[in-house]
Amino acid sequence: MALLAGLVLIALIVTLRGSNRERDHALELQRHSYDVMILARSLAGTIARSEASLGRYVISGDKAMGQLYFDDWRLASSQIDRLDQLTSDNAAQDPAIERLRAAYRTRGEDLSTTALSTTYGRNSQAWARYYQSSKARALLAINSELDEIISRERRLLESRVQTAAASVARSTRIASVLGVFGLLLVLGAIVLGWLSVRAVNERVLARADADAARDQAQALATAVEEATSELRAREATLRQVQKMEAVGQLTGGIAHDFNNMLAVVLGGLELARRHVTQDPVTAQRHLDNATEGANRAAALTRRLLAFSREETLKPEPIAAAELITGMSELLDRTLGDGIVLDVRNDAAGWRVRADRVQLENVVLNLAVNARDALGGRGTIRVLTATRTLAEGQIGQCSAGDYVMLAVADDGCGMTPEVAERVFEPFYTTKEAGKGTGLGLSQIFAFVRGQAGEITIDTAPDRGTTVTLYLPRDTAPAVPVPATEAPFADDRGAAGLDILVVEDDPRVLSATVGALEELGHRAIGCDDPYAAPALLANHPEVNLLVSDVLMPRQTGPEMVAGLREHFPHVAVLFVTGYAGENSAADLGAYHVLRKPFTLTRLERSIVETMREHKPAPQRLAAE
Repeated sequence: MALLAGLVLIALIVTLRGSNRERDHALELQRHSYDVMILARSLAGTIARSEASLGRYVISGDKAMGQLYFDDWRLASSQIDRLDQLTSDNAAQDPAIERLRAAYRTRGEDLSTTALSTTYGRNSQAWARYYQSSKARALLAINSELDEIISRERRLLESRVQTAAASVARSTRIASVLGVFGLLLVLGAIVLGWLSVRAVNERVLARADADAARDQAQALATAVEEATSELRAREATLRQVQKMEAVGQLTGGIAHDFNNMLAVVLGGLELARRHVTQDPVTAQRHLDNATEGANRAAALTRRLLAFSREETLKPEPIAAAELITGMSELLDRTLGDGIVLDVRNDAAGWRVRADRVQLENVVLNLAVNARDALGGRGTIRVLTATRTLAEGQIGQCSAGDYVMLAVADDGCGMTPEVAERVFEPFYTTKEAGKGTGLGLSQIFAFVRGQAGEITIDTAPDRGTTVTLYLPRDTAPAVPVPATEAPFADDRGAAGLDILVVEDDPRVLSATVGALEELGHRAIGCDDPYAAPALLANHPEVNLLVSDVLMPRQTGPEMVAGLREHFPHVAVLFVTGYAGENSAADLGAYHVLRKPFTLTRLERSIVETMREHKPAPQRLAAE
């Protein structure tokens, strides 16, 4: 009996241990399946949160929302990788994971295009893209694949539970048989009871350990969130410092250029004053030099206003070869003495239609990127050529003629992974403080806005070639005179009665004098609120010349109040800085930019009077 009891006890212990091992293994498999399903749900939530951040970015234009979208989208990528690792034990999940990854890439490309449109002010286009993307197949595919992965894991879980239950049932039957014999053994019952109590205690301890781990994870998450907030605050401070540094550099450059131009103006006037009575020819030459310096200063001011977008974009036909030739001196000074600029123009006079400042900034940005890739020393090649493309031959280009503009270097080059992301907003490989990650994305937006295409040919240690394909402008070229000739109009505009509204007394006096020099009768007004009374007292006035920005009331605001009572008066705005007045406020009227010459003033007056169509006068009964 002792031997039999020992054998029964050993068999019972072995059976219970086997049952426990199978149970633990089944619990482990169940926990693994739950991890897969939870991660799949978390991935769906991350993608939804990223797209919601993008939606808020599209609506508000807040770059912080754009950054949240970008961070969540990258987190979703890491969650897909983790999901792939967790399902590595189930080969049936591999095809679904690959389809999920492909749909994620496709969806990412759609959302990246929407983010680009928002970044560069194309809000209506970005909203339309975002609305369309909500019905995209890639999104449906992502949700479908996630549901399929969860369903397949649930079926696997059910199968594992059934297998574990069958194993436990089998062990239970064997234990029951052995238990019949074990009932004869009090000692065996005591031992089994002790083992049961021990198992319960272990389970309680395990649950306590799990609660402690959960609390620790929560504390860690809170610490990470606080660290992230602090990091974002420091990033905002760093961005402000970089902005101030850029403003300082820009101010120094502007001061240098203006000092040079003012030296020409003041020197020319001083020399002209000395020769004005004794040598009029020499005095005239010095005055011409001073005028040229003043014109250069005015041109610099217009460039700064256009660069800051205070002037509206002005698309015009631009010969690519002439543009590059005209920029050679600027590129040489910007790139430094260590860079050799090799320019080859094969564009055969072909033109593109674009804003000149935008196109010059594109070329300058590409050249600066090439210089950085060369480490400040080497050769940069700039090529213009002609290309006739078939439909879809290069990216999304339609069939037709294109002007090709390429900037190449022999620098460090880029890996395929970097080249694939260079057009994404906020993405940069430069050190902190060396770049914002917006340069190439701005160039990408410009090229797409021109219905063109951009390509990158690069490899590590083989250099980089960035090529732009811009549609050829086939409109007849309008010849531009080299110098301003006196403007002659067949209708004539002499002898007008003109009201001049200008808050600066010196500019007001100069403008009145210029109008009188042209044969007009001018009335000066230094307060826009006094203009209605002056027009009422001088019904013969048929033209209003007004500044745009004035302290008490802007020019467009004054004109809007005068339209109802003085519809017969034509309007000409004169300004050097439009401020917050949009093109919609000034678009219906002629605008003469300060400083101006008598010829430009005469031309603007004639064109304003020619195109002015006075509204019908209201009847007295009305």
